[in-house]
Amino acid sequence: MIILHRPIIITSEKVETGSIVIEDAIIKDVLYADAEDYDFRMSRLLAANPEAEVRELAGKHVIAGGIDAHVHFREPGLTHKADIYTESRAALAGGVTTVFDMPNTNPPTVTAEALKDKISIAEEKSAVKTGFHIGATNSNAEMICRLVREGDAETGIRPEEIAGVKVFMGSSTGNMLVDEKSTLDMLFSIKEKPVLVHCEDEQTIKENLQAAIEKYGEEIPFEEHENIRSRKACIKSSIRALELAIKHGTRLVLCHISTKEEIEMVRAAKSNNPDIVAETSCNYLWFSNEDYSRLGSRAKCNPSVKTPADRQALREALAAGLIDTIGSDHAPHLPSEKEACYTKAPSGLPSIQQTLPVLLTIAAEEDIPLTRIASVFSEKASELYRLDRGKIAKGQKADLVVFDYEKEFIVKAEDQKSKCGWTPYEGVTLKGVIEDVYINGQEQQLR
Repeated sequence: MIILHRPIIITSEKVETGSIVIEDAIIKDVLYADAEDYDFRMSRLLAANPEAEVRELAGKHVIAGGIDAHVHFREPGLTHKADIYTESRAALAGGVTTVFDMPNTNPPTVTAEALKDKISIAEEKSAVKTGFHIGATNSNAEMICRLVREGDAETGIRPEEIAGVKVFMGSSTGNMLVDEKSTLDMLFSIKEKPVLVHCEDEQTIKENLQAAIEKYGEEIPFEEHENIRSRKACIKSSIRALELAIKHGTRLVLCHISTKEEIEMVRAAKSNNPDIVAETSCNYLWFSNEDYSRLGSRAKCNPSVKTPADRQALREALAAGLIDTIGSDHAPHLPSEKEACYTKAPSGLPSIQQTLPVLLTIAAEEDIPLTRIASVFSEKASELYRLDRGKIAKGQKADLVVFDYEKEFIVKAEDQKSKCGWTPYEGVTLKGVIEDVYINGQEQQLR
């Protein structure tokens, strides 16, 4: 038995000093110091368990381990950039204890066989609990429907081994664009799993890119990224996704929201379908189009980061509870790849190691209650994916993060666990030094 003694415990319901009792990978009990019988219960617990290891954590904060349902760990096929071994350790260093990997690898995860291969790799290499989304195409919707309901006898894939269904609706970084109406209707009819949608309109982006090429030739400035991957492209595609989710009652996850308009659209759509989930990443909460001149390609991600007004609207939505989950969209590329010109530099930012500190820093800047951070960092995702972890509650798996909220640190490239070795947050001062991480009650090696 391990007792985390008197830390400040953060949940979506309250922030309160207490003690967490861990036994056999499970949170056996949570005792709050404001209860009249706290001292009595603690003394009785210690008397009954003299072998218990008491770890004094007064002044420290504890939050449930993060659940990041939107990562790109690049394995298989793109392991020169990253792999499950390195990126899972970046996740661990950032207090993320569960991840769900996206399907746009090589080969893409669009078959039961490809999914089986990924599961095998993760079992061998991952430092955190790792699951996978299956990717939709215009030709595999029937297979996906069968897989999420029945599994696959040939590979042994069970429905519970599929986290969600990823739909690149309107734009895709690979050959995974889904644009056929009948296919979309079939996918949005899935009730067994969340349907995660990347919303950018492909035609709008093509037109914007062509206009930029005509104006700048090969020397398109990275400041144009916001105009090429425009708010119009996001809004047009998101409208369609929300309409389909309302029509079918889909457990829709609208991924990486980047505009204030989409926030208002989600607010309205939730009144017709409360199962709609709004996801954003810390990249959109922290960066804006003002950062392109400083970071160049290192701020290039899809969708693009937009204006300071969009950033502020997203922060306000986070505070108000309109943002449900935070997915890092961790997408490593090598610095040498990022150094290319605009049309050749890949989109994507490595960021999972900074998710919790960025959220804690924004909470301090915007006076956002830490209860909201607990909700978006793990608890809502735990509910959405129907997990037995991600909450500090009796009976849950003991996935926990201990951090010092009073300490600040400067983000340095040499401290990054990701194989790519860089982060767009380099040089930024953040709050919340992560000191310990527990998975299934076991303290993990962070250094």
